[in-house]
Amino acid sequence: MDTVTPLNIIVDNITEMTSLFSDVAMGAGLAPLLVLLGGLLVAFSMAVFGVLTLGAVADLFTAN
Repeated sequence: MDTVTPLNIIVDNITEMTSLFSDVAMGAGLAPLLVLLGGLLVAFSMAVFGVLTLGAVADLFTAN
């Protein structure tokens, strides 16, 4: 019985996810716009919470 490493599973899932998302993004109608807006929403929220987290970490190391 072959053992499958978790890294192989992750890489397989990422390649399958990329294929599925590209199929949706190349679809008809508003699908490409919705995929783009969804990606922008996720990127914006990650950036905002990343800056807030960095600020909180920096606040730990500053003097009062």
